[in-house]
Order: sequence, then C-alpha cells, then structure tokens
Amino acid sequence: MTTSDAGLLADLNPLPSGLDARLRDHLTFLIEVDKLKTILRQSPLAAAQRRENDAEHSWHLALMVMVLAEYADEPIDVGHTIKLVVVHDLVEIYAGDTPIYDTEAGVSQQEREEAAADQLFGILPEDSGRALRALWDEFEARTTPEARFAKAMDRFQPLLLNWMAKGGTWRTPGVTAEAVRGRKAVIGEASKTLWETARHLIDEGERRGWARG
Repeated sequence: MTTSDAGLLADLNPLPSGLDARLRDHLTFLIEVDKLKTILRQSPLAAAQRRENDAEHSWHLALMVMVLAEYADEPIDVGHTIKLVVVHDLVEIYAGDTPIYDTEAGVSQQEREEAAADQLFGILPEDSGRALRALWDEFEARTTPEARFAKAMDRFQPLLLNWMAKGGTWRTPGVTAEAVRGRKAVIGEASKTLWETARHLIDEGERRGWARG
C-alpha cells in the first residue's frame, strides 16, 4: 500500500479493527477516491455558475457512452467503455487537472500522471490495482475501439459545456478556434459523425465570436 505525502483520507477516521484485510484495502481506496469530487476542471457547468469537478465529468462521460455509442465507427463494448471513462481521471487526485490548452503544464503531464497511477492503484490489493491500472493504461494508449471512443467522449463533453457557456475555455488567452479544432480532432478517430458535429459547433462558435479566428 502506498500513501500520499498528506496521508490517506481513511487515516482521518480509521476503519474499525476486525475487518478482512483485503476488504479493508478496497474500502480505503474507495474512501480515497472521494477526493475526485474536489478536483476542479476548467469547464463551466451548463446548469450552474461554477466549474465542474472530475467526478461530475466522469459521470457525464459514462452517460454519454451509453447514449452516443450508436455513433461509434467501430462496434464497442459499452460496459467496458464505461469502465474506462470512470477510471481515466482518478490519477488527477494526486496529479491534478491539466488544462487542455496549458501547453507548459502538458510537458510534465504524462510523468505526473504515471507516478499518480502507481501511487493510487497501489492502495488496492495487487490484483485489483493491476486491473484498474490496466484500464487506465488502455485509455491512455487508445489502441482499442473502446479506448478511442472513451477518449472521444472526453473531448466531446467539454465542447458541449463550452458551447452552452458561449465559449467557456475557448476564450482562454492565446487560444484560437484552430487550436480548439486541433485538440478536438481525436474525436474523429472514433466517430466521423461526432467529429463533424464537433467541427460544426466550433465553426459556429467562431462565427459568433466565442472563439478567436
């Protein structure tokens, strides 16, 4: 079991003695990942004047997989894809969110997230940690249809929120409509239909002045 420098959440109110050791590790992990609810992203909510957190983002992606799976260019296992999107941002508990247009932070992103994955999944019993780590690695590698679609949802979801915010993070200083298209192009690896839709939203946002030309 690996702990963060600040210790585990479960240490604040230790679980009672007498629990099965394996179950204790599972519960300790589940308590620790409650921290995901505190990791703020840059995307604004459509329904409230605040930014979304990582847990809300992951839930939204899971629902999007269920609703939009029919638009995948390749057949996907919906249940497996949902597992990928639920797990994919857990490492941000320790690594923090890396804004998509922050190129400086992006330089160290992989290194920070790899270390965070080792730390977080190390809380679990070895076999459980290995299984979740494999899901995270699959999402990052994008070598399966499910991972490509999961990544597409990860890029499409904030686009919808930015559309509802009339620009949102598209208005970040230095960000252009062309930069937005470049960062969202990965959607096209999984769904031509959703990529065409994404481009239409970006193009229209640029026309309305929500993104710089």
